[in-house]
Amino acid sequence: MPRYHTAMLFQAPNLSLYVRIVAILALILGLSDAARLLGVNLGATSPITAMGFTSFTFLAAFCLARLFAAVGLWIKASWGAVLLVGATTLELALYLSGNPDIRMSVFGFGVRLVLLAAIVLIFALSLRFTRAQAD
Repeated sequence: MPRYHTAMLFQAPNLSLYVRIVAILALILGLSDAARLLGVNLGATSPITAMGFTSFTFLAAFCLARLFAAVGLWIKASWGAVLLVGATTLELALYLSGNPDIRMSVFGFGVRLVLLAAIVLIFALSLRFTRAQAD
């Protein structure tokens, strides 16, 4: 059984553009979360007061993970995809389990779901390309 080096992931010629598109979407979502953390639309109200400390902490962790994942995807590192899948899966699982500290709109839920599906699809296609190269 051949071993696959993680640096080979995302090196398929046709996947490069799609990985960059997903990176940009992750970056936009991360920056949107950062704007919520800064309280852009709250006026004089503190975001911690408006959201609560636990919600603020969750949002900060997922925001940072998504921003780092966007950078990782942009440079085509496999850790970017792993970080994005892990953070998004955990966030969606907490939201679907009814955790009151995870708040998102229907649009935000849809964007996260599309982001998760896109990166899993890219990962699968990249793995398939790597296996085809090895044979």
